[in-house]
Order: sequence, then structure tokens, then C-alpha cells
Amino acid sequence: MGEPASSDYQPETGCLSIIVLGASGDLAKKKTFPALFHLHRQAFIESHDVHIFGYARTKMSDDDLRNHLRGYLTPCKGCEETHKEDVSKFLALINYVSGPYDAEEGFLSLDEKISAYEMSKNNNGGSCRRLFYFALPPSVYPPVCKMLKSFCMKKSEGGWARVVVEKPFGKDLNSSEALSKQIGELFDESQIYRIDHYLGKELVQNLLVLRFANRFFMPLWNHDNISNVQIVFKEDFGTEGRGGYFNEYGIIRDILQNHLLQVLCLVAMEKPVSLKPEHIRDEKVKVLQSILPINDDEVVIGQYEGYTDDPTVPKDSNTPTFATLVLRIHNERWEGVPFILKAGKSMKSRKAEIRVQFKDVSADIFKPKSKVRNEFVIRLQPSEAIYMKLTVKEPGLEMKTTQSELDLSYQQRYQDVVIPEAYERLILDTIRGDQQHFVRRDELKVAWEIFTPLLHKIDNNEMRSLPYKPGSRGPEEADKLAEKVGYVQTHGYVWIPPTLSKREMKSMVTRRRKICFTFATSFFLTALSILILH
Repeated sequence: MGEPASSDYQPETGCLSIIVLGASGDLAKKKTFPALFHLHRQAFIESHDVHIFGYARTKMSDDDLRNHLRGYLTPCKGCEETHKEDVSKFLALINYVSGPYDAEEGFLSLDEKISAYEMSKNNNGGSCRRLFYFALPPSVYPPVCKMLKSFCMKKSEGGWARVVVEKPFGKDLNSSEALSKQIGELFDESQIYRIDHYLGKELVQNLLVLRFANRFFMPLWNHDNISNVQIVFKEDFGTEGRGGYFNEYGIIRDILQNHLLQVLCLVAMEKPVSLKPEHIRDEKVKVLQSILPINDDEVVIGQYEGYTDDPTVPKDSNTPTFATLVLRIHNERWEGVPFILKAGKSMKSRKAEIRVQFKDVSADIFKPKSKVRNEFVIRLQPSEAIYMKLTVKEPGLEMKTTQSELDLSYQQRYQDVVIPEAYERLILDTIRGDQQHFVRRDELKVAWEIFTPLLHKIDNNEMRSLPYKPGSRGPEEADKLAEKVGYVQTHGYVWIPPTLSKREMKSMVTRRRKICFTFATSFFLTALSILILH
């Protein structure tokens, strides 16, 4: 069955069953169900053709699950008045089934409920579609997949069945391949949606448009002009509440190997033939295949002081809560350009951004006091923005230079637009059969090939985590590494998100309209006078 790109999507008729496996867990209540709620509120999924089933081991009733979820279904901007009604309509769509993940009785009961719903909708025509969302730990993926394949994958003519699986997809190359093999033996690749929520973020989605729909980026986007690229993820809190889980994986598996590497692919990839999912994913795989083995001298890992105070974390843990490393792409466009990936917990600030730093101006006649560079910055979170750091003349009588920016701040420019959560977009893509923003099996394999040797060295204590203070920038060695490979840090410049209020924006727009109207009127009267005189 063909999988259409979202731009070619034709609405499907018939009933849709969305099954959330692990419905009683944190991921489901904090991300999956709220995303489904907002899709329902915006009529992307509608009450007359969708029903939602929760499945988990926890014993509870339909109403127990609904009450469990109610507090996590928050109103969006501008819909506070109808929120209570919206929540009631959504919760009425949810039923719950309790059962184990490795035995047939629960899944037989689940299938009976889904089938009963489908039978009730048969008179309306159309196909029956089933979407299975795994809000589960990867350790139970194999038995759950077997149960679903055996008991729950019925589909009508023209219908479909799809599974959505969450990261982490294994812990290294071997475990990832084993998991992919187990799932791949049960489902076709077109049925498997490996979700990385970073690919659903608004500014990440904007990367393709920025790069390939704007002429002035194309000639600059290469090693002749770009000195280095930084992709940064920082959190200003530690691993409170999930220390045991985090200690199994660490910051590289949790953030770098998936989220930041996916962003790197979109920054570095060549222009795809089209926006069809396979064409885009082909180009991402080519980038990954071009990445050279990681050099140990271009890696700094750290662990914030106090991390091992968590009773669920071993006192001798070497698990990194911080990492900076350099990836190098061996191809014509990027030869010699370091891609600096940096992620950390308990840092000085919270942000995620892409920072493209350009080379120095040749024969700079302005002779600035300090070395400054142009930068193109895409701020993914918080305060989504795209801005360019430029050198400009400082106001005044002297010819002095300073740094400023050309700024697109989303909160200012799109004040009346609600930016959707990543999970909303990705679940909708799954329903529409668009795999563009999901990880393909060969892509996952190459990603693990890049990181597995380094991860094994860390796991075997061949590389030690350096201590750093909570609330700092991380180990000093990380800044030294970035400087060593060519990154120039700007001192004294701080980007401040614009704070123009909605009233000020409307006032400014009104003034501009008045100026335009006055100018147009004046121009018309002048032209009319000339015509009369002649």
C-alpha cells in the first residue's frame, strides 16, 4: 500500500482506532493523550470516525483512565471558554483495556473492543484503520509486537495497520539491530514509524524551507564560507526523578545519537529530488554514511557534581550527563567543517539551537577591537526564533562597529498563531501515512555505527566523565575543544527576544497602513494634476 506525502494527502473515509499501549504511564499522560486531544480539538481527528483505546497492565476502569488524564489536557491560547466542553467530548472517545504485554488474553479482549467499534461504523462505508502507539519501554516491544501481529492486526479492504515506536531504539548497534530485526519480521517497513519528537519541532521542520527555498543561502552553505556548525541542547535541571533510567543510557544515547544527529542531517543534507518521504530520507542517510569515525581527542564528557547522590544511581557511575564532540563529514560540501554537538543537564541555561558560524571577513578594513563573526542561528526552544548576527555601525559620530541581528522572533511575528507540539504533528503524519519525519531502519543502523565505538569506551571506563558544577557551562575542556576546532565565542553580545506587545504591533501596523494610504493618495492626486495640466 502506498504511503502518501502529506502534501499529496487525500482525506480517508471510514473509522480510525488509535490504541495507546502503556496508557497509564508518564509518556502517555504527558505527551500522547494531550497531543491527541489537541488534534481532536482542531478537528484533525473527529468524533464521528475515531475512537481511542488505552491498554496497560494497571487495573482501572474507563472512568479511572479519563480522570487520570483530565489534568494533563490543558487549554490552548484562545480556546479557554470551550475547554471544558472540548475535554468532555475527547474523554468520551476513550476506553480502557487491562492486560499483560506478553499473553494473549488481554490482546484478544482489546481486539474484541476494536472490532465492535469497527462493526458499529461499517454502515458508513470506508476503511477500518488501526494505529498502535507504543508509549512503552523498548524492552517490551518484541512481545507486544508478537501479540499485536497475532491478535490485533485485522484490517479491511483499503484499510491499514501501523505501529509507532518511541526511542531509545536499543543501546548500541547490536541491540538496535536485534530490535529492528524482531520488529521487521512482523511488520513491513511502511508500517513502522520510529518517532523522534525533535523532527516534529516547528523550527526543525523549517530547516528544509530555509535552506532550499531561499536563494541567498545556497551559495553560502559550504566549506568555502562556513567555519563550523554548533548544535546545542542544554537543560537547567538534572535527572531528578529518572536517575535510574538515565544512568542506563546517558546524555549521548539520550540526546546526541538521535535528536542532535537528526538535526545535523537536515543542516548538512543535499537538496532532495522532491518532498516525498523516501527522497528526503535517502539524503539523510547519505550524510550519515559520509561521517568519519569519531576522534577520541575531539570528545569531552562530563558529569555534574551531585549526580551520584541520587539513590538510584551507583556511586561509581561514569554515565555522562554532558558531552561535547565533533563530527566531520567527508564530502565535497563539508570537507574540513567541524560539526560540534553539545548537550548537557544541570547547565547554566535551558535552550536548544543550531548555530552556523561563518568564516572571518577577508582583509577586514574596519579592524574591530575583538574578533567577531557572522552567525546564522536557529533557536529551537524556548522563544523560537531565527536570527542572523551581523556587524553594523554603532550609532554616533565615530566609525565604530558593533554586533546586532536581523531577527525573526516567532512570538512577535506570529502572535495569533499557536505553534503545535511536536507530538501533534508526528501523530498526524502517522495517520496520514507520511514517513518523512520518522527514522528509517537503514538510517538508524548508520547512526548507531557512528556512536557505538565511543559508547563502548565510555561503558568500559576507557574514557572518564569530568566533573562540572551544576548551573555552569559544563567542563572547561568543552569550551577549549570548541575553540580548538575553530569556534569563536562572541563576548559582550547577547540576543534578547523582542518584547513588542500585541497592542504595539497593531499600532505599528496601523501607522504603516496610514503612511501607505497617505503616500498612495498623494501619488494619485499628483498624477491626476499632471494629467489635467496636460
